Amino acid sequence: MPVITLPDGSQRDFNNPVTVMDVAKDIGPGLAKATIAGRVNEQLVDACELIEDDASLAIITSRDEEGIEIIRHSCAHLLGHAIKQLYPDVKMAIGPTIENGFYYDIDSEHTFTQEDVEQLEKRMKELASTKYPVIKKMVPLDEAIKVFKERGESYKLEIIDEDIPEGSYVGLYHHEEYIDMCRGPHVPDMTHIKAFTLTKLAGAYWRGNSDNKMLQRIYGTAWANKKELSAYIKRIEEAEKRDHRKIGKQLDLFHFQENAPGMVFWHPNGWSLVQQVVQYMRKVLRDNGYGEVKAPMIMDRSLWEKSGHWDKYKEDMFTTDSENREYAIKPMNCPGHVQIFNQGLKSYRDLPLRFAEFGSCHRNEPSGALH
Repeated sequence: MPVITLPDGSQRDFNNPVTVMDVAKDIGPGLAKATIAGRVNEQLVDACELIEDDASLAIITSRDEEGIEIIRHSCAHLLGHAIKQLYPDVKMAIGPTIENGFYYDIDSEHTFTQEDVEQLEKRMKELASTKYPVIKKMVPLDEAIKVFKERGESYKLEIIDEDIPEGSYVGLYHHEEYIDMCRGPHVPDMTHIKAFTLTKLAGAYWRGNSDNKMLQRIYGTAWANKKELSAYIKRIEEAEKRDHRKIGKQLDLFHFQENAPGMVFWHPNGWSLVQQVVQYMRKVLRDNGYGEVKAPMIMDRSLWEKSGHWDKYKEDMFTTDSENREYAIKPMNCPGHVQIFNQGLKSYRDLPLRFAEFGSCHRNEPSGALH
């Protein structure tokens, strides 16, 4: 029978296998009410996870970073629940967490507006107020396929077909009549979803590939309580006042245009400001023992293969051919700095050796990810 070791080193013995929630209840009703998930032997699991053998256990609540992440992920499912209630014909794609929030990508003939988003948020709050339980079921792959075929969820079926190995079990999370697929963990019930808002609409290509269909993306943010949510909204409002794109236009510093995605056209005011910043940084670097260097913008493929970038990063690099040789524009400075370090003999007495470069790096990122 399992012996559960808690973070403070104390142990609790049980006569039968127990769930994370069972252990929380055994410790106290207050902790049970706050329990979102658990970390069993350093692995995050749902509160309903059954522990059959001796294990270490940390209870996860909204005070933990993992707890907030789980709340946000569950909010994405709650958004999916609301979408399918108000727009049953929508096809659900993916709903992950991001920094400070979450989003859901959807395929719909209906073009969503800000008014639609407000109605979705209202429905989410109505659903959360019922405090319904979130039920997790681990099912064989074939059963998951059947569930999403019956629901016409083509994107979920594609994920299963391309990303989940044969013979696997799939986690299905039931939000009343709505079912979503996820590794989890998720909140045990809606009492933990207390402070959220939907923030904006955007477009996104399925799987980030511009050859695929453009989906609609609904963003949101979620926090442990309303005080934290209000503080975040205030920070965002203040940040928007300082948005570099707005300031750049207002002060005639720079502009962007479609002919050069992600590249900056510096105006006289802006370039003068850049030079002042550079001069300040040069002084700080000198004061801290850095030597300023300059490495080539374009280098031969062989160097990128040696650095490991070619195998792991090629798709994000700009390449070109010339005189039967293949080159790449540098996406980062460090490989060039290594070449400078390699010139001449070095001793441990030379360390630390600090290089800095005011270089231009170029990465082949999706244009939709650029500002």
